[in-house]
Amino acid sequence: MNREKNETRWFWVTLLLTSVSVVMVVFAAWELVENRLFRDVDYVTLHYLYISRGVVSSLLLAVWAAWHVLRVRRRSEDELRRSWEHYRNLLEASPGAVALFDSTVQVSEWNAAAERLYGFSKMEVLGHRLPTVLPETEAELRRFMEEAQAGLAVVDIETRRTDSTGRSFDVQMSLLPFREAPGVDLFLEVTADISERVKLREKLLEVEKLTSMGKMAAGTAHHLNTPLAAMLLRVQMMRERFHRAPCLADLEELENDIVVCRQFVQRLLDFGRRPAAQKEPVDVTRSLESVASFLSPALSAKRADFSVDLDGARGGLVLADRNLIEALFLILLSNAIDAISEGGSIRIRCLWPQEGRIEIQIADDGCGIPAGGLALVFEPFYTTKGSGKGTGLGLAIARNIVLDHGGSIRLEPGLARGTIARVDLPVWVSAPVAAESAR
Repeated sequence: MNREKNETRWFWVTLLLTSVSVVMVVFAAWELVENRLFRDVDYVTLHYLYISRGVVSSLLLAVWAAWHVLRVRRRSEDELRRSWEHYRNLLEASPGAVALFDSTVQVSEWNAAAERLYGFSKMEVLGHRLPTVLPETEAELRRFMEEAQAGLAVVDIETRRTDSTGRSFDVQMSLLPFREAPGVDLFLEVTADISERVKLREKLLEVEKLTSMGKMAAGTAHHLNTPLAAMLLRVQMMRERFHRAPCLADLEELENDIVVCRQFVQRLLDFGRRPAAQKEPVDVTRSLESVASFLSPALSAKRADFSVDLDGARGGLVLADRNLIEALFLILLSNAIDAISEGGSIRIRCLWPQEGRIEIQIADDGCGIPAGGLALVFEPFYTTKGSGKGTGLGLAIARNIVLDHGGSIRLEPGLARGTIARVDLPVWVSAPVAAESAR
């Protein structure tokens, strides 16, 4: 802007000075001619000479001004043409599809890469609404336009566009504000087809998932050891008491153990397809008691000091899949049992940290987790156990279960030693009770 003002100012200064110079030269030359040739003429002739001097000066001045203006204009047109050609070359050489449109999404520029990518010619697009935006992405584009106008960076955004055949595909988009004139807000959209990149990424995810399934299958035997050992111990106890007492209770416990094993195997098989959880109101305290009863042989084998305080959350219901919640508690309690030494202690406590939430704490005085490992414990295949003693999948599965139920989970160091696992879940409230509370 300052450069244009300076150029305009110098143009008028040059024109004015040149005009004054032309007039002065004409008058000086005419004065010399009159003094040499027309010194003794009468008054009428002298009057016509003065008139002719003004006419000649005006003609010369007009010719000079016209030549100067035309020269400056020709130079400006040459610069404008070179600038336009440079702009067009840059626009056409851009590898990305470029579209320039206003706040109403009416297109004013469309390059060759956009024609190749979307199949719309420039004449079909100019002066019309951007035809590549899908109906479901119009609100998203409006939001990006507002962010760009507010000065926020809208760069390398993955979205979807459609071509002239109606095929939709993934593109990477960058949107920039473009001010062509005061009061005229335009937007420059640059897109590139990334459908092949997205397909490759999905294939890589599938490969990683298959690799994870293979590693999980290798660790299945380890995870089944605990319930199978409990089953074996109960069978031995039943054999010893066979002739002394009924075996119905033991048979019921055996059935529960087998169900847990089947659930774990089914969870492994469903890892690739993750079926929807069958959620219903579940009493958390009963689930904890069921899992604790199931692991009682392992607790007895370690002579663990085991205490359960569930009074703080008696009657607390969560909307959950009972099998998944019991699998969650099974993973956390099994880890606590593995962490403690013989004669160690495990504490289970339930409380209401705030209205509408229930917290389950499982604390042990075991070996604990290294300080650098607390941020990694929920990553698949990360384990602090020795070689052959863990696959690092338990806590990853536990985290997925908690997140699927709208809760949160974290591990903290114990006050003296060991680890505290905290699980926070939303409390389920029936519709009539919720309505009464709202009133």
